[in-house]
Amino acid sequence: MINEQIKERIISIVGTENFDDSKVGRLTYSYDATPNFQALPDGVVSPRNTEEVAELVKVCNEHHIPVVPRGAGSNLCGGTCPTEGGLVFLFKHMNEILEIDEENLTATVQPGVITLDLINAVEAKGLFFPPDPGSMKTSTIGGNINENSGGLRGLKYGVTRDYVIALEIVLANGSIIKTGGKLAKDVAGYDFTRLYVGSEGTLGIVTEATLKLVPIPETKKTMLALYEDLEAAATTVSKIIANKIIPATLEFLDQATLKVVEDYAKIGLPTDAKAVLLIEQDGAPEVVERDIKKIADLCTEENAVSVQIAKTKAEAEALTTARRAALSALARLKPTTILEDATVPRSQVANMVKAINEIAEKYQLNICTFGHAGDGNLHPTVPTDARNKEEMERVEKAFEEIFEKAIELGGTITGEHGVGIMKAPYLELKLGQEGIAAMKAVKTALDPNNIMNPGKIFAKDSRKRVVIGQ
Repeated sequence: MINEQIKERIISIVGTENFDDSKVGRLTYSYDATPNFQALPDGVVSPRNTEEVAELVKVCNEHHIPVVPRGAGSNLCGGTCPTEGGLVFLFKHMNEILEIDEENLTATVQPGVITLDLINAVEAKGLFFPPDPGSMKTSTIGGNINENSGGLRGLKYGVTRDYVIALEIVLANGSIIKTGGKLAKDVAGYDFTRLYVGSEGTLGIVTEATLKLVPIPETKKTMLALYEDLEAAATTVSKIIANKIIPATLEFLDQATLKVVEDYAKIGLPTDAKAVLLIEQDGAPEVVERDIKKIADLCTEENAVSVQIAKTKAEAEALTTARRAALSALARLKPTTILEDATVPRSQVANMVKAINEIAEKYQLNICTFGHAGDGNLHPTVPTDARNKEEMERVEKAFEEIFEKAIELGGTITGEHGVGIMKAPYLELKLGQEGIAAMKAVKTALDPNNIMNPGKIFAKDSRKRVVIGQ
């Protein structure tokens, strides 16, 4: 796909050191964190600025070469797997925090900035960037924008989309546009900023983003509620929200997840509990005290066998760190770990948890469930082995039923992982044929040659995960 003439044009734009078409280089970027998907790109390129991105995209558009923008590759939907070959774009050179504007409460960054680096930089100035995906130590802002990443603080603070107020974007034809600005209000024309957040690189490449910041909360408290009954824990989630309390974090772990996390983190989690809720509240001291007391009372009313409030900052951080380690812990069980994110209205969390357990029993699978229960975003996770074809067929059927149940309960097939390859076969369940047609019309209008991350979002075949390459 990339012949010598095209290769020379690419190198003339970025330099020899920023283009790699060796087998090792291509293999390195043939997969991401998603299990069972792999496909070799034709080359890997590392532009140094927006102008180079634009020139590269012009070459790709002219020759119909697929363009795959990649952050850290920590996504779980196959979003950066180059399923149709082409050129993978890396942003290791475009990794600067360009500005932290304390007057307008904004930060302007390049796409390669690591999420935790930005969080630490703004907190040093008494400001707060709330989106905190589980991969925040490695994920990039550009990747977060492409996937519209969530995180533990999503219940109270929202997701990445809620903090992106301006973008610089290279379109599929190589032209550069800017959307939004440092504004509290802007209703001039279509909201292109929101259109591009969560578009998974299928409509263009984000080369700069201006993000909204908020004042850092004065204080926070963390607590753990233990339950002998899994559904009682899920019901508590609904009760807390119904009492008009919005915690900063409201996380759920079932016993299977709890045992694995404790074995991994070794911080003294009570593995005899059937389920736990990890709850955090932040804000003004008096508000935090009031809310934590009320939440503790609600947990007790819903038959929590124990409610523990972290006494020190170190204790609190150990609890949240353990929750963030859930995927890493589960990945130790079997060669393949498939983590999904069926999402339902908060009031349906208990019903969804019950359904997941019934589906696990039906297909004789070990499904560990944890997630952001406060916003209905559950992560049913199956430790399995991709080499066991019979078991993988059961896994596939189980997830199809989980997604169908989520939609039946008024939910969706993905709350924060994106569609990518993994969820593409199920998207029609959520949107219907008319919805898919409308999305395709937008894609065609902005990317007529279909070069921007092709093969993502829109399913080509039946509802079936497939291994793209070995």
